[in-house]
Amino acid sequence: MASVLSFAFMPAQLNAAPTTNTVVVADMTDAAKAKALYARLDEIKNMDKTNLTSPQKKELRKELRDIRQQLSHIGGGVYISAAALIVILILLLILL
Repeated sequence: MASVLSFAFMPAQLNAAPTTNTVVVADMTDAAKAKALYARLDEIKNMDKTNLTSPQKKELRKELRDIRQQLSHIGGGVYISAAALIVILILLLILL
């Protein structure tokens, strides 16, 4: 079993393509886009909503949903539910 596990962790030769500036620019545009979206969220949060009509409020809610969805796509990340975390911990306790 130890030999099988040792094969799993052996480093493999990687043929990575050389990095280009387009990747860096794409990251910077994502960061700039996220910053602009957060600025718009703050703008909406500080807005006086008492004078808005019902259709305007609907449009504002739709815009908020779209902004949050765009931010979640930019941010990425991995979310683990509480049940999955408990199962992982139990499996670790059993195996170790």
